[in-house]
Amino acid sequence: MSRSFDIAVIGAGAAGLAACQELTEAGLSVILLEARNRVGGRIFTEQDHTTGLPIEMGAEFIHGRPREIRELFREKPDSIYEAVGDTWCAQDGRLSRCRFFEDVQRLLQNMESNGADEPFLEFLDRQFPENGASPQQLELRRRALAYVSGFHAADPAKVGVQWLVKEQRAEDAMEGDRTFRLRGGYRELIEIFAQRLDRARAVVATDTVVSSVRWKAGEVQIAAFRLGESLLFDARAVVITLPLGVLQSPDGIGTVRFAPELPDEKKWAFGKLEMGMARRITLVFAQRFWEGLPGTAGLGKMRFLLSPGALFPTWWTLHPQPGPILTGWAPWQSAQELAGHSSSEVAQRAVETLSRLLQVSEEKLAANLRQAYSYDWQSDPFSRGAYSYGAVDARPAIEELARPVESTLFFAGEAVDTSGNNGTVQGAIASGQSAAQQVLAVLQGAAR
Repeated sequence: MSRSFDIAVIGAGAAGLAACQELTEAGLSVILLEARNRVGGRIFTEQDHTTGLPIEMGAEFIHGRPREIRELFREKPDSIYEAVGDTWCAQDGRLSRCRFFEDVQRLLQNMESNGADEPFLEFLDRQFPENGASPQQLELRRRALAYVSGFHAADPAKVGVQWLVKEQRAEDAMEGDRTFRLRGGYRELIEIFAQRLDRARAVVATDTVVSSVRWKAGEVQIAAFRLGESLLFDARAVVITLPLGVLQSPDGIGTVRFAPELPDEKKWAFGKLEMGMARRITLVFAQRFWEGLPGTAGLGKMRFLLSPGALFPTWWTLHPQPGPILTGWAPWQSAQELAGHSSSEVAQRAVETLSRLLQVSEEKLAANLRQAYSYDWQSDPFSRGAYSYGAVDARPAIEELARPVESTLFFAGEAVDTSGNNGTVQGAIASGQSAAQQVLAVLQGAAR
């Protein structure tokens, strides 16, 4: 026997929560289906018991001042603080302050959005051919590759220049060169959504793995299972917010089969997007040992530590918060190297990298280490990667993904955001809100 709703939403990440809120507050009956035993998707905050500080296993930063997040925290703006501090670079065994991000941003301004698209690596080869480039140009090339692969978790030989240009313009429009955090971690945002859904009496079903969606115009039947029990849900339409890696997967747990299959245009669009890989490790120490290292006056105000070419090329602190925590970021090829490794193995590799960068013995680091946190999003069947990026000619593909299918199948998620904020929480929220508005427009039109 099936249960009937006006709308079903598959996936309770930021996009699914945003869509569900819009639809329930409009008076519709909605069921939100989530495979995990929690809501939030790739937003996953834990709390360290020794420091009491939030530990982000997924999304951590707020990039710029996006409207979607500021509106959620309108009543508690003090929850958001700016992550200021110095950027340091490790090179040739030395540490020094650097203007890594500013230098790369100037290079990215040279990218053009008109004309034929091309992979970022080809653009870079034209700007700075490896043969004949000056040492300064080679260093800028190295930094640009590190930025694109690190910030976007992207393969520079695949990611498209036009997609990068749109992302850059979206960042510029909301002061994207500034980064912010939530004092209690991103779980604060999830709690706001949960409270709103509770007030709206939305039905949220966790531990519910969707296996298939049978559909025709104006009708949807969703098959799922929860703890071994088979379930059916009927709805007039469905909002699908599954991560790109899950939608691209041909089989395995978490894969959703559509009957009839999705149109060829949607399959083409999926093929123009890539799921980025990244592995992070958060190390909690007994004290902020890096403040007292010899020859590194001012390291106590460090925000980022960068070393392109290392297994963990990017590190960051909680500055200006004083917590004794360092987070290492291993994107793209580094993430591939760490794929399938346990958290303890990743922690050991991180300590080895940090030892070389800071010239502190592994034994001293290990003695000071209290806890290590890591999560492998690539091996998670309900994410199958970190976040999306666009390949060559991806921009029209993203527009295609955002179009409903026969006013019945609607898509949302960070990969579907058309504003240039792919890979971000605000992009996911915006796409969920947009999909909800599409649904409401269809239903209101049918009611006339």
